[in-house]
Amino acid sequence: MGAERQPAARQGRRSDDRRDRSPTDGGWRPAVCAQPERAARRCGGVALLVRRGGRRVRHVELVGGRRGRLPGADPVRRARRPDALRLRDHRPDRVCGRSGDGAGLLGGARAARPGTGAARAERRGAQGARVDRARRHDDPAVNVYFHTFGCKANQYDTEVVRQAFADQGAVLVDDPAAADLAVVNSCTVTHESETKLRRLVRRLGRQERRLETVVMGCAAALDDGTIAALPAVRAVVGGADPARVLRAAGFGAPRVDPVLRRFHASARGWLKIQDGCDEHCTFCATTIARGRNRSRAIPELVAEAKALAGHHAEIVLTGVHIGTYGRDRATDPGREPGVDPEPPGLVDPRAGARGQSSLGELLEALIAAVPQVRFRLSSIEATEVDDTIARLLIAAPRNLAAHLHAPLQSGSNRVLKRMGRHWYTAESYRARLEWLAERLAALGLGADIIAGFPGETAADHHATVALVAALPFTYLHVFPFSVRPDAAAARLGEQLAPGVVRDRARDLRALGDAKARAHRGRRCGQRADGVVSGRGAGRLEVLTEDYLSVYLPVADWDGRPRFDITVS
Repeated sequence: MGAERQPAARQGRRSDDRRDRSPTDGGWRPAVCAQPERAARRCGGVALLVRRGGRRVRHVELVGGRRGRLPGADPVRRARRPDALRLRDHRPDRVCGRSGDGAGLLGGARAARPGTGAARAERRGAQGARVDRARRHDDPAVNVYFHTFGCKANQYDTEVVRQAFADQGAVLVDDPAAADLAVVNSCTVTHESETKLRRLVRRLGRQERRLETVVMGCAAALDDGTIAALPAVRAVVGGADPARVLRAAGFGAPRVDPVLRRFHASARGWLKIQDGCDEHCTFCATTIARGRNRSRAIPELVAEAKALAGHHAEIVLTGVHIGTYGRDRATDPGREPGVDPEPPGLVDPRAGARGQSSLGELLEALIAAVPQVRFRLSSIEATEVDDTIARLLIAAPRNLAAHLHAPLQSGSNRVLKRMGRHWYTAESYRARLEWLAERLAALGLGADIIAGFPGETAADHHATVALVAALPFTYLHVFPFSVRPDAAAARLGEQLAPGVVRDRARDLRALGDAKARAHRGRRCGQRADGVVSGRGAGRLEVLTEDYLSVYLPVADWDGRPRFDITVS
C-alpha cells in the first residue's frame, strides 16, 4: 500500500458453469480481474458488485486516494444509505483531512456495526475491508444528527451543511439515539473545546447503534491524527465545505446551494460575510485552520439576507474577522457626512487611506434590501468601526443594534505586542469606544480578554483591570490562556503557573459580572427594542438592542417576533 504505483486487482466471484464445479458453491468461483497499473489513491471505491450467500455485496478495494466514488441521492430525492466502507486498522492518516486539501473519505453510515465474528468475517472483502450489504431500493433515508462547538461562524457553517444534507434527502434529527450518522463541527480556540469534542465522539460511539461521526471544522483542519484515531470516527474533514462533508458521509456531491435559506438552531439568523483572517495573533490557531481573509460578494449576501428575513427578525453578521470585510476587494467609500470626525490616532493602520473598510457599505446595502430586519455585528475590532458603521449605529438604531463586541485581549501594550496585535494600543482602543459611548444612549459593549498570557506580569494584569474598570463594558468573555500547539504562543517563554492564570481570570470575571449588573440596573424600567431569541419552560427570552435578555411568560406574548419591551 505504501508504493507510489501498484497494480490494481479487484477480487470477486465469477460465474462458472463447469461440470466439475461443486454445486455447494452455487456455480460461482473466486476470481481476480487484472487491471492496468494506475496511480495510487488514498481511499476506497466500489470495485465490483457480486453475489455471495444469497445476497449482493460490494467488494471494495482500498487504495490510497483523496476522494471516493460513493453513491448519491435517488432521483426522487430520498437519500441513499451508502454501502459501508471501513478500514480495519485505525491509523491516524486513514481519513485525516486538511484545510484546502481533499479529505480522505470513508463511505457508509452502517459500517463497523456490531455483529457476530462469523458475520464480520463474511463481510470482509478485498484487501481486508469490511463491506456491508448493498442498499435496497426501499431503504429509508439517512438520519443525521448535528452538534456544534465554538463561535457563531461555526454555528453558521453547521447550518449550511445541515441544509445541504436536507437537500440530499437526509432526515435531520435532534436525538443522537435516532441517528445513523453524526456530524460534529469542531473548535480549536481552547484545549477545553477539543477535550469536549473527544468526549462527545466517544459517547456517540458507545451508543447501542455505534453511531459513526464525521468531524469537520477548525480542530479537524489541524488534526494530527488524534481525532481520526477516535473510535467510530468515520472521516475528518478540515473546514466546512458542504460538498466535502457530504462526500465524507457517503453522499454524492451535486451543486450545493450557497444561500442559507433559514437558520434552524436559533430564533435569530446568522449571516457569515467572510471567512479567514490575514492577521497572525500568536495565541490563535483559528487563522491557521481557516486561512486568509475571503469576503463574499454583496449581491450574494443581499440574496441570503432576503431569504433569512422571511424567518428571522434579527440577523447577526458573523465571520472570523468581519471588520476586514471587503479589504480583499479593495474599496474605500470615504468619510461619511454628518458624523463627527474620529479623534486623531484612531485610524486603523491596515485600512485604506481614510481608515475605511467596506463593511459599512455592505451594511447599507443590507439595510436597504431588508429594512424590516434588525442587524447586529457579532465581533469587531474597536478601531475597525469606521464612520459609516458609526453613523448607522447612531442614526439607525432600528436597523443596526447598538451593540459592539470588541476584543481587547489585554490592557497592556507590552502584552498586546507579544500577542501580535499590532493595529491598536490600549489608548486607541479606549479612545474609540469612549467616542462611541458618548453618542449612544444605550450601548451594549462586550470584550474578549485573555488572562495569564505568557510573560504577563502583575503590572500587566493590573493595567488590564484598570482599563476594563474605566470603560463602559456591559459584559466580558474571559479566557484563561490555553496553549494551542499550532499557535506561536506555545513557543513563547515565561509560561505562567496554572494557579496564577486562574486567579487572574477570576478577578476579571468578577469585574465583568459587576459591570453587567450595573448596566442592567441603569436600564431597568426603560423601554427597549426586543426580538424573540428563545422559548422554553413557559417563558419567552427577548433580546434588546444592547444585548440584554428580558423574560416574559409565553401566555403574555401576542406572537410577534419583534416588539417594544420594558427592561426588568
